[in-house]
Amino acid sequence: MSNTTIRVLAQKLGLSIGTVSKALRDSYEISSDTKQKVLALAQQLNYVPNPYASSLRKRRSKTIAVVLPEVADSFFSLAINGIEAVAQEKGYHVLIYLTHESFEKEINILKDFQSGRVDGILLSVSDETSNSDHVKEVIAAGIPVVFFDRICEEIPTATVTTNDFESGYLAAKHLIKCGCKKISYLSMGSHLSIINKRMEGYKKAIADEEKPALKEEVIVCCNEETATKNIIRQLLGTPHRPDGIIASVEKLATPVYEICYELNLRISEDVKLVCFSNLPTATILNPPLTTITQPAFDMGKTAAELLFKSLTKRNFLLKDLHKVIPSELIIRASAFCGISDIK
Repeated sequence: MSNTTIRVLAQKLGLSIGTVSKALRDSYEISSDTKQKVLALAQQLNYVPNPYASSLRKRRSKTIAVVLPEVADSFFSLAINGIEAVAQEKGYHVLIYLTHESFEKEINILKDFQSGRVDGILLSVSDETSNSDHVKEVIAAGIPVVFFDRICEEIPTATVTTNDFESGYLAAKHLIKCGCKKISYLSMGSHLSIINKRMEGYKKAIADEEKPALKEEVIVCCNEETATKNIIRQLLGTPHRPDGIIASVEKLATPVYEICYELNLRISEDVKLVCFSNLPTATILNPPLTTITQPAFDMGKTAAELLFKSLTKRNFLLKDLHKVIPSELIIRASAFCGISDIK
């Protein structure tokens, strides 16, 4: 049996995987010259298409996959509820796959889908994801992909996100309004566009103040809990500690509370905290947590609706669809400027 794949053909011809796939399917989008080159090389290398995958895709599995980095984060739990609300209405099953923030696992999961196991994919990438070749391959195999929350900007498909830059700006502006003189941004995952956009919003807010004493300070945390606590302990355990913190992801909120308690620092009085979070327990923390709350349910629901349109409507193009649903700053006692601000 030939080991030649579409990817091998694409590499040898210097073409994209999608172009080769379309040429083999005799798509009108591909020129006659390109089709001839692709077909000639495919014959020369004894390329054999996968009829099993093709037949599966034609008869539909009535199943979609949701690929997530984790479910401990309340954002993803709420997003799944939104996705399932649409899938159930359409008579589809939903399979949940977890990458546990591993790029390698993400690659293997998507590779498995090329057999035709699912009709479409909703994807939020891991914080290790550094390139998108594995996503290109599954799209080239004829399986539509919609990104939500964590996206690969270079892939021409639909995305559902929130206003991360504006939210980072708003979080920093609120802490400045509250009188913070030194604001640290706790980052997580240098490859994630959402984290970087929130960080850029934070930096813009600091720069807009034009105060020499107010400088940006980005602290890079990690997925390992003990290491993250040590980083936060080092940050807060010095005389020059920040008096304001923006936590870029939900999992960083608890370590800040724990280290403040350990160091006898009072949240709000000594250190004000704003966190990107959908925690249902935010209101009962001590003190209640000020959050940038994302529209998780609506983002999941919107992503699922776009995916099902691509599955049910002919000539429905995903590549030009980019939905942005705004987040909300909810002020609670962990970062307030006055009694009237508390919700």
